[in-house]
Amino acid sequence: MDLDGDGPQRRRRGAELEAALLEAAWAELAEHGYGALTFDAVAQRASTSRSVVYRRWATKPALAEAAITHVGRRDKARPPNTGSLREDMLAILRHTNEKRIGLMALTISFLGGYFQETGTTPYDLRRLVLHDGPTVLDVVVEQAVARGEIAATLPPRVVDVAFDLFRHEALMRLGPVPDAVLVEIVDEIFLPLATGSVRSDP
Repeated sequence: MDLDGDGPQRRRRGAELEAALLEAAWAELAEHGYGALTFDAVAQRASTSRSVVYRRWATKPALAEAAITHVGRRDKARPPNTGSLREDMLAILRHTNEKRIGLMALTISFLGGYFQETGTTPYDLRRLVLHDGPTVLDVVVEQAVARGEIAATLPPRVVDVAFDLFRHEALMRLGPVPDAVLVEIVDEIFLPLATGSVRSDP
């Protein structure tokens, strides 16, 4: 069935059609990996023709990059504002643990062929997903400074340390990180570095 051909079905256009194609490409990557990704498989999954996919992305790397960027931005966390730096950081990590863990696992497990073919790294791919401007972590730190929880804007390495540790745990496990580990990362590593103090309560 070709929903984008000349048949009686409603034709998808513009952003709706592109989103359907990228969701199909993401599903193919997640299920079969980069090596097995084909334009025909994406077209079949999206109920359209190969030419519809090909005229938007002329190469397999371009299609994979577009799909990963689409999913990464679709599931991006919004900056929380719970009134507490601790709770804000936990909210970010829990959202990522729930919504973006598949993206992390796929990056390390299924994209080896992509990195070899393009000569890039997971770091390069991550940059494609991020928008320019302040990150969610930057925003919650700025909020904490405004509330007086921390004295000044933190060094970038301190801002990123909780997420870096979370990413390591996720990649080592190739799956979700236990919530108790998220709490340990925030309470035992991030907050002491950010505030210069050690929490005594659990």
